Amino acid sequence: MKKWLTVVLAVMLLLSACSSGGGNKQDSSSGGGNGGGDNGGSASGGKEAAEITIWAWDPNFNIKALNIAKERYSKINPDVKINIVENAQADIIQKLNTGLGSGTTTGLPNIVLIEDYRAQSFLKAFPDMFYELTDTFNAADFAEYKIGPTSVDGRNYGLPFDSGVTGLFVRTDYLAEAGYSPDDLQALTWNEFIEIGKNVKEATGKDMLSLDPNDLGIIRVMIQTAGKWYLDESGEKPFLAGNEALKEAFQLYKEMMEADIVKPNADWSQFVAAFNSGDVASVPTGNWINASIKAESSQAGKWAVVPIPRLAGQPGSVNASNLGGSSWYVLNVPGKEAAADFLAKTFGSDVEFYQELVTEIGAIGTYIPASTGEAYSAPDPFYNGQKTIADFAKWTEDIPRVNFGAHTYVIEDILVVEMQNYLNGKPLDDALNDAQKQAEAQVR
Repeated sequence: MKKWLTVVLAVMLLLSACSSGGGNKQDSSSGGGNGGGDNGGSASGGKEAAEITIWAWDPNFNIKALNIAKERYSKINPDVKINIVENAQADIIQKLNTGLGSGTTTGLPNIVLIEDYRAQSFLKAFPDMFYELTDTFNAADFAEYKIGPTSVDGRNYGLPFDSGVTGLFVRTDYLAEAGYSPDDLQALTWNEFIEIGKNVKEATGKDMLSLDPNDLGIIRVMIQTAGKWYLDESGEKPFLAGNEALKEAFQLYKEMMEADIVKPNADWSQFVAAFNSGDVASVPTGNWINASIKAESSQAGKWAVVPIPRLAGQPGSVNASNLGGSSWYVLNVPGKEAAADFLAKTFGSDVEFYQELVTEIGAIGTYIPASTGEAYSAPDPFYNGQKTIADFAKWTEDIPRVNFGAHTYVIEDILVVEMQNYLNGKPLDDALNDAQKQAEAQVR
């Protein structure tokens, strides 16, 4: 009887150990994300997610990039079905806020593209809903300035994608009429840019640039050259009053207006028309404008790109900045491990993939190893053989890292109003002090 009981107990312990071991293995395989379990599993082995869904906007840029990534990944893992769904950026923001806010993830994608300026608002508001990607790619392989908005407390939740690196696109023929060449525009300050603009206007009758008074993108560009933002270094508190870089940027904006070198525009189509029609001599903005400039093929050979101007009054300001850009995020839902594997083996590590992105759609990523590839060093006939992609890649590495925080657009709405007040005669310190008070009341 004793022997029989011993055998029964041994069998029971064995069954219990097997059951417990299976459960622990499943739990440990859920990876670095916080929150619920995973019905998917890793794409690199074991139980596999049959399909993953990705949301992004812009059919000619982000969607095309995804389709190229999908084609390359299918050769590595043909068993994972990848659904790419185009949504307007505003719709993605609304759907994420609704779904994540309600705690219901049904209908949400596995991977979503989020603009860098908005990323922290989602990561801070819904910390359990994003899958940690720290161990799926090497953050040091990406431009340093992109790691700030995509991470929280040293953990990576976003895989950096496109660079918003800026450049000063210039009409070489207009510059020549005023006695300048692209070589004269290297390492410019914004004050020097304004003086050149005056001379170009006098020589050609052309405005130097076009601005939308309701879009302060150029202010963002200016202050990031000095490593400053609308928020303090924590990304939590408004930093408007006493922000010397912002104060200088406001002053420069007013100087441009008073110098009569700005052609106002009211929307994107007017902005593009300003340079396609030949009405302005330069376009200081992100590299993503390249396709729109080259769309006017009659202007081939009449353009060059030089580094963005810097703030003269800010020690350490550099001739490199950013405007826009976005990154990929994996939601903490079933299929997250397969989704992370897809990103890791395409956007996270594939040098040849980035060469294809540059060649096919002109997309400049922030993956540093790709910058030495052949496509990055190719001369561009439209720009008289200038190796523009190589230049942008070099400038990308110099962009100062800032903390965009979660409130860029909320604060900018306040600044748009105060900018108009300043242009209409309100003292600058008063304008920034009032903006500070309004921002502190709204950002809590």
